[in-house]
Amino acid sequence: MKHDPNITIPELCEITGLSDRGVRNNIDKLKQQGLITRVGPDKGGHWQVNCENNSI
Repeated sequence: MKHDPNITIPELCEITGLSDRGVRNNIDKLKQQGLITRVGPDKGGHWQVNCENNSI
């Protein structure tokens, strides 16, 4: 997400090997922790990485 803010959930599934539900659960956890934010709508929006830690 940091290198490609426009990445989609299906693309994340392919990269990580997780199911759609697994990717969504992880995204929800990251959002709850304030590490990522979705900017804009589901279609046409992008991800913003809020963490200053470069490990994400």
